[in-house]
Amino acid sequence: MALTAVDLALYLGVEEIHAERADLLLSQATVLAESVVKPLPAAASAIVLAMAGRAYANPQGVSSETVGPYTVSRPQAGLYMTKAETAALKRIAGRGGAFTIDPTPADASPAATWPLEDADLWPESRLWSDGE
Repeated sequence: MALTAVDLALYLGVEEIHAERADLLLSQATVLAESVVKPLPAAASAIVLAMAGRAYANPQGVSSETVGPYTVSRPQAGLYMTKAETAALKRIAGRGGAFTIDPTPADASPAATWPLEDADLWPESRLWSDGE
C-alpha cells in the first residue's frame, strides 16, 4: 500500500497540498496502523487516509474553536486511531470477532475415556467416601 500526497489531497478535497508534510503524515499513519495489523491489507488505505487527513487538516492540534456564535469541538488532536478504526482494521485483516480455540491434540482419539474399564484402577473406596 503506497499512498501519496496526491491521494491525501484528493481525500481532503483540496487542490494544493504540502507534499512533504502529507508524505510524513501518511508514513506515520501507516506505522500506527501496522502496530495493530501487519502486513496491512490494501483496504486499510481508507483508515490510513482518515488518520493522516485528520492530522493534516488540524496542524495546530486545536481541540475547539469559537467564531462568533459557532463553536467546533474535536475529540482529539494529532495523529491517532479511533477505536472504530482499530476494530475496522482488525476486521479488514480477518482478525476481529469471536473465535474458538480447540485444545484437543490433533492425534487424540475420538473414543470415550470415561468410565474406566478397569475397576481396579479406581476402586469405589477412593472415589466416594461415606464417612467410614
